[in-house]
Amino acid sequence: GHGKNHKDAASVRATHPIPAACGIYYFEVKIVSKGRDGYMGIGLSAQGVNMNRLPGWDKHSYGYHGDDGHSFCSSGTGQPYGPTFTTGDVIGCCVNLINNTCFYTKNGHSLGKQRKSNLYPTVGLQTPGEIVDANFGQQPFVFDIEDYMREWRAKIQSTIKRFPIGDRLGEWQAMLQNMVSSYLVHHGYCSTAAAFARVTDTTIQEEQTSIKNRQRIQKLVLAGRVGEAIEATQQLYPGLLEHNPNLLFMLKCRQFVEMVNGTDSEVRCFSARSPRSQDSYPGSPSLSPRHGSNNSHVHSTGADSPTCSNGVMSTKSKQSRSKYPALSSSSSSSSSSSPSSVNYSESNSTDSTKSQQHSSTSNQETSDSEMEMEAEHYPNGVLENSSTRIMNGTYKHEEILQTDESSMEDNCPQRQLCGGNHAATERMIQFGRELQMLSEQLCREYGKNTMHKKMLQDAFSLLAYSDPWNCPVGQQLDPIQREPVCAALNSAILESQNLPKQPPLMLALGQASECLRLMARVGLGSCSFARVDDYLH
Repeated sequence: GHGKNHKDAASVRATHPIPAACGIYYFEVKIVSKGRDGYMGIGLSAQGVNMNRLPGWDKHSYGYHGDDGHSFCSSGTGQPYGPTFTTGDVIGCCVNLINNTCFYTKNGHSLGKQRKSNLYPTVGLQTPGEIVDANFGQQPFVFDIEDYMREWRAKIQSTIKRFPIGDRLGEWQAMLQNMVSSYLVHHGYCSTAAAFARVTDTTIQEEQTSIKNRQRIQKLVLAGRVGEAIEATQQLYPGLLEHNPNLLFMLKCRQFVEMVNGTDSEVRCFSARSPRSQDSYPGSPSLSPRHGSNNSHVHSTGADSPTCSNGVMSTKSKQSRSKYPALSSSSSSSSSSSPSSVNYSESNSTDSTKSQQHSSTSNQETSDSEMEMEAEHYPNGVLENSSTRIMNGTYKHEEILQTDESSMEDNCPQRQLCGGNHAATERMIQFGRELQMLSEQLCREYGKNTMHKKMLQDAFSLLAYSDPWNCPVGQQLDPIQREPVCAALNSAILESQNLPKQPPLMLALGQASECLRLMARVGLGSCSFARVDDYLH
């Protein structure tokens, strides 16, 4: 039409509505040309609103019009709001989903608040020659929206910090202290946990030997010595892996990967130099949970899983109690011949000289400074499958020998399959056949398991490449991939003792994160300025 009446108007709205989780939303529109009369409207509208009218004239529609400077709120009758706008002006619209208001800006200056609801950015034109250019952030805004967001972020954080505790301050402090203590114990920070307990007068409910035993098993996994970790687990926690076949299968697949890497004791024992992957970890575990761990093989290892035994056992292990054949028939001999392996059977030896020597070694606590250094290998965060709280006050553990710290250090040779040793390669292939047989046996007894199939395929795929470290599945050889396996084993150990799988501190953080997700889902914009990570230091 000629733009002489309202029927000649038309509007266009954005493809997507304003997301509630963003907290504050802003866009700008530059008036390229006001056309003949400048009958233009900029604002918001709900889905289903008539697009043949300027924004603000219909129900659930809001607009700021350029010809008279009036604001229209679901009505054909406008209210005086701000100045008129014309060619060259930049009009902005800011939606605050925290207090459920919006305001318009002209050339970078706020014009005041208005109420709003769940809406889409909308622009309407009526007369010939009107041209506008919308900016949704692809270019710098004229209005200082960052300063406005900082102001509201400070308000939200201040509200959180001022949350009333009342007379429960002592109760809260005791609860927080117990949460921190259980977290430290869970991840094996023995010295730090003991120092924290002395300062806060809290009680460590797990025996030192129990903590150390879990710690050393984790150190073996993180060093790539998965076969030894399995053997230690079988000796210290009989029946654990028999009742957790998913966990065992994950450990065995990881052991195969470490054989390719040249770090597992079963292949290292074939070389006098004990070749190692240049990516192997130092000896001390650093199991603080991580964000965004890229591990596709983490899955449930609950006690209700079908049973299976560990194949890597010492000569005194529980093979007779296993319902599955051992995967590593040469494991006992290879472990004993390996210069870096740990003979867990000797920890119970009657040789007084050896016992005293081993006891003094095993009772030596790993320093927290060593663990803090180890933590530098991982960015800190929250691991979904991280294991949990420790309250093992009644279970008696037999302390195992201290692992050889020097054997876990890197020699950094040129990376080769199985450390470049032919006999080690043959042993790896034999182990792979046994692993395939175990997979088939589990499939016959408990049905197909897609997770097992995927793990096995990924592990075996490493052999298809001349350089496994630089291939499409080479990320398996990254030492970081040992972390989820280590965490799953730690969780299973705790669960076998009727303890929770995660420390209370991690449960609290998870609950807070879930709460923020629910807030975003129901449209509470303040969640965008309340990030859990902001309170993790």
